[in-house]
Amino acid sequence: MHIGLYFGSFNPIHTGHLIVANHVVAHTEIDKVWFVVSPHNPLKDSHSLLNEYDRIHLVNLAIEDNPKFRASNVEFNLPKPSYTIDTLTYLTEKFPLERFSVIMGADSFQNIHRWKNFEQLVARYSFMVYNRPGFEIEDTYGADITIMDAPLLHISSTYIRRQIKEKKSIKYIVPDAVEKYIDAHRYYAEMKK
Repeated sequence: MHIGLYFGSFNPIHTGHLIVANHVVAHTEIDKVWFVVSPHNPLKDSHSLLNEYDRIHLVNLAIEDNPKFRASNVEFNLPKPSYTIDTLTYLTEKFPLERFSVIMGADSFQNIHRWKNFEQLVARYSFMVYNRPGFEIEDTYGADITIMDAPLLHISSTYIRRQIKEKKSIKYIVPDAVEKYIDAHRYYAEMKK
């Protein structure tokens, strides 16, 4: 089985994430998408992160009706901060019959040369890269890369957290079950960002 690994903080997961994942399953040879919830992205500030167990619960709420999607907590038990090459090495050893590809935006791929052991990453794994306006892929670093025009929404988790802090609606920006759970538990209401 060919599995697309969609890494992210998912802080929180939103409709934009789900549209990209659905596009990948519908328009590539990827059979399933695993949403790999990262406890701490080494390239991002962690002060506004909701607890990883709460974030993976929100992912599960968002994808519960789609058998082609799965939430993965694999990075919860790996050394922190989380590095993609370490996670992929672990998954490849644990699931030797599966083929793994990384799903990411063109903005992230442009920074891949900053990632830990990126030479090994691009040599061993393929990438499903969705176009982002203003981020043209000029150097593939020799990677096996598929560039897609997935439908994109101008939504960010940062925007969602700001909406919540300002007591504004996030309806339709996140799935209904996620909105209700965030509201019921007052997630992000007291955070700095």
